Amino acid sequence: MAEAIGEVLPLGVGVALSPVPIIAVVLMLGTPRARANGPAFLLGWVIGLALAGAVILLVASGADASEDGDPATWVGVLKLVLGVLLLLVAVRTWRVRPRGDREGELPRWMAAIDRFTASRSIGFGALLSGVNPKNLVLTVGAAAAIAQTGIPAGQQAGALAVFIVVATLGPGIPVAIYFAMGDRAERLLEELKGWMAAHNAGIMAVLCLVIAVKLIGDGITALA
Repeated sequence: MAEAIGEVLPLGVGVALSPVPIIAVVLMLGTPRARANGPAFLLGWVIGLALAGAVILLVASGADASEDGDPATWVGVLKLVLGVLLLLVAVRTWRVRPRGDREGELPRWMAAIDRFTASRSIGFGALLSGVNPKNLVLTVGAAAAIAQTGIPAGQQAGALAVFIVVATLGPGIPVAIYFAMGDRAERLLEELKGWMAAHNAGIMAVLCLVIAVKLIGDGITALA
């Protein structure tokens, strides 16, 4: 199980540091429904990751991801493909990043966050965690990494739980700050949102590049 946890930790960090969900939850915490919508968003986030991870883990385990304790060939190929996809995302994100004094554009749906209900916050949390393309790639990589170890199902579930906990730290920390500090958290969260918005493209590009290199390296090692 320790090997599986070691494999998924960097992938969980990659999900946790996604700027858009962090900005979204900070915006929610500035609305009148903050006390309900913040935790609701986190609940949806966890549900999305858990469902996506569980489905992919079941498929990977059923496809014999482990051969006598070693990763199956298709796992190595999958990691190479995922790594290349993330590498392309990193390059594209870096090329279209805001230059000079131009500010980065945030998704239009963020303008409607102040009208979100708790149920809608759950839905958006699930979408941003489990269906978001970048996060989905990382979740696929995590599930494949867990399955390739060949550990028992219970331990696989435990490793997936660790991945989900780590991946939830990004949007979870602002919510914890809000409830711990109350009104004093407003300035801190506003600065966090501004910094994330200003450096969104750079964070995404570097993050995708680092994870891409890891996945490509793991894929080459598995195939070798």
